[in-house]
Amino acid sequence: MPDLEIQIGGRAFHVACQPGEEHFLRTAAGLLDGEAQPLIAQMGRLPEGRMLLMAGLMLADKMAAMEDEVKSLRARLASGEVGVAAPVDLSGLSDLVTRAEAMAAQAEARQV
Repeated sequence: MPDLEIQIGGRAFHVACQPGEEHFLRTAAGLLDGEAQPLIAQMGRLPEGRMLLMAGLMLADKMAAMEDEVKSLRARLASGEVGVAAPVDLSGLSDLVTRAEAMAAQAEARQV
């Protein structure tokens, strides 16, 4: 099991995770640290437990707000209030790319 050192609020913590989950742990620690840093800037050094609690609560508050927004958007989508964009026709894009590549080749040939 990998053992990582993460930084939260200027303090080092050693945590274990499952193999392959190191990136997710570092990302989560970065989010928590992003909440802890402003707390420390405003209040100064806090006891470890209080800093982690406050940072966790701030993240939970943001998550709850996002969940409310997702529920609202899903309800609007289900009611037909929000339309779904029609698929974009990209069939002409291939021809455009071919023409652009040909023009680039011609420009290169002129420079040589």
